[in-house]
Amino acid sequence: MKSPNRSQITDPGSQTTSKSPHTGLAVSQSLEELGWIPRPKILALRRLGIETVEDLLTHFPRRHEDRAEFPQFPREESDVAICLCGEVTKTSLRRFGGWKKIFEATLEESQANALSEPLVCRWFNLHYVQKMIATGQRLVVFGKPRLRGKRICMDHPEFEVIENDEEISIHFRRITPIYPATEGLSQRVLRSMIYRLLNEVPPASGGLETLLPPTLMISDMTTAAAIRAIHFPNDWQQREAAREHLVLSEFFAMQILIASRRTNASIRVGEAHCGPGTLFGEFVKSLPFELTAAQRKVIGEIRRDLAAVHPMNRLLQGDVGSGKTLVAIAAMLLVVEAGYQAAFMAPTQILAEQHYDVLRRWLDPLGVRVALRTAARQEESGPLPLFAREDNLENAATVLESASVSAAGAVVATARTSDEQRSHEKSSSSRDATTNTRDAYAPQTRARDDPHIIVGTHALLYESVSFSNLGLVVIDEQHKFGVAQRARLTTREPSPDVLVMTATPIPRTLTMTIYGDLDVSTIDEMPRNRGKIVTAVRDDSKLAEILTFLRTQLEAGRQVYVIYPLIDESEKLDVKAAAAEYTLWRERLHPFRCELLHGRIAPVEKQQIMERFRRGETNALISTTVLEVGVDVPNAGVLLVENAERFGLAQLHQLRGRIGRGEHKSYCILLTSAQAKEVSAKLAVLERTRDGFEVAEADWGLRGPGDLLGTAQSGLPTLKIGNLKTDADLMRRARAAAISIFEADPCLEWPENQRFRRLIVEQQGRTFSNVS
Repeated sequence: MKSPNRSQITDPGSQTTSKSPHTGLAVSQSLEELGWIPRPKILALRRLGIETVEDLLTHFPRRHEDRAEFPQFPREESDVAICLCGEVTKTSLRRFGGWKKIFEATLEESQANALSEPLVCRWFNLHYVQKMIATGQRLVVFGKPRLRGKRICMDHPEFEVIENDEEISIHFRRITPIYPATEGLSQRVLRSMIYRLLNEVPPASGGLETLLPPTLMISDMTTAAAIRAIHFPNDWQQREAAREHLVLSEFFAMQILIASRRTNASIRVGEAHCGPGTLFGEFVKSLPFELTAAQRKVIGEIRRDLAAVHPMNRLLQGDVGSGKTLVAIAAMLLVVEAGYQAAFMAPTQILAEQHYDVLRRWLDPLGVRVALRTAARQEESGPLPLFAREDNLENAATVLESASVSAAGAVVATARTSDEQRSHEKSSSSRDATTNTRDAYAPQTRARDDPHIIVGTHALLYESVSFSNLGLVVIDEQHKFGVAQRARLTTREPSPDVLVMTATPIPRTLTMTIYGDLDVSTIDEMPRNRGKIVTAVRDDSKLAEILTFLRTQLEAGRQVYVIYPLIDESEKLDVKAAAAEYTLWRERLHPFRCELLHGRIAPVEKQQIMERFRRGETNALISTTVLEVGVDVPNAGVLLVENAERFGLAQLHQLRGRIGRGEHKSYCILLTSAQAKEVSAKLAVLERTRDGFEVAEADWGLRGPGDLLGTAQSGLPTLKIGNLKTDADLMRRARAAAISIFEADPCLEWPENQRFRRLIVEQQGRTFSNVS
């Protein structure tokens, strides 16, 4: 790369900046137009998602090294990574184990004394390193010092060769930025590019406008000054102030959009969908148990939302087995009683069919007609049955009859013919998604025996299932659905009420972000009739003892789940697979009956397998994570998870929720072959607690929010500098500021607030919530 001209470069952290040779340079300009970045570097930058001047300026350092002053070489090992500088006095290349190589570089301190210890840096099988390091070079290294015999070593440290050239002041004797990099783009080259660019972009560039309210401003620091200081700070205090400003800017942009969505939702056209509660009261009386206090509280919150004219937009979260489905049924009964239809959307066919069976069992006696719509199965309950207890249910029947009359034009319409569908698809190609959705659910004449509640998977999204007078959409295990899928059910006028449910408890900071435009209800109490679950982590060497225990449980009448991470064995992964191990389990547990279940089995066969297991005809189910959510078999008392280290904590907690649903004591056995400390610490969380919120916090700390919710499904924007976990306090400040602005000025009409409209327009394409 062509070296920057020293006469044109000034310290970006200083008070003055040299006049830009490109006075017309805009932050939206592409890097190719600059003319001084070579083509290979342009391609390397694209791999990092960097294409414009703004992209490069906001490619923030992942850390900084204090190269103004280095500590002495350590004499003992440490778990904390440190930055050191020394001269290479010796290099060597040794072979071991045939083709394997180890390259060593010995470093001495620049001002060594009699007590100084050399530092040995080692790289295993990284052949390019030996071509980069030579005796006599000055090296900056970053890593954890370890004691190997009598030597202090750093294995695979990050390193940079310091060259005595005109750019040395950019890379050395200062607080130096370290960036996310890629092949073909060294730290030195990337740092030089950003240094030069900072001097070419005018400090008052319009693209770097400061978009923070006064309550979040840090002294008089502007966004342009913060960007300069985050890359090349004069001191650590300036670096911290710059980072706080940029994180607040990022979080405020997110929260201003969320606040605008909440405001828009509150003024959307809607209808009240709440009946008087007679039908709900009959349902509660028929239950063989009492609702928990938490369920009653949440039902009250939902009831108030249903009675309001603006659409409900509520997230219901609760631990596995806390009774969320019952709360959803209560909401649907209130809607049906008001003369509207409810849709209940589940992520898998197994779960949809289970919900259908549960709803029919509970609601058929009340005369509520339920239909199932999945890709493989179309079914619905018959007309109102002849009740043995007509006197007890007279009120319910009367309520439903009046609901039928008042809701003329409601519920499900018949499917269009294939010709009509083709015609509609052709004509809709020029319309947007909202228009398509509205057409799909256009009001149609309602037959008296049409269902009140339709349960389904994503099949509910297609036009063979047409809604009219849709009052409520319940989305179960919402993180399993894509944002666009959910929008097809929810973006219609008049707007239905929306209730999304999750058994993956959401850490508090995430409820302020991706769920920030939702009202949140939490079931924080478990039903009393749940059996105790004992969780144990065991090494796979204990398999023989575990088999003996499983047979004991089977002989006592319990049923068993055995879960694997894969369907078939993989050459790339040393992981067991369900299909390959199934035959072994049949031999191990003979004469008890085993069956295999996974996602590639035909839907009809899958349903039959689950029915046999529910009826107790099958003793052990060898399965993949197709069982992760919702499956309810009270007699299942043991869950054995093979290769447990391959699963996330939240996923294991979901799987554990498949047992402990009856009165018997249950056992979750996590079998692992890994001995790494982090694996042991991870699985120990599940041994310690059954609290899903505690598990979610631990899982978030290990994997991050995107992975916790499913990266593609989370709707979470990529944060360039903010950290949702460690910067939670800054997120709270940004949220409070955004809410106060919209409470005082809902349309952002005040002169001082009009500039924030830009944040909403710019971010409109991003989706922060899982229902918006």
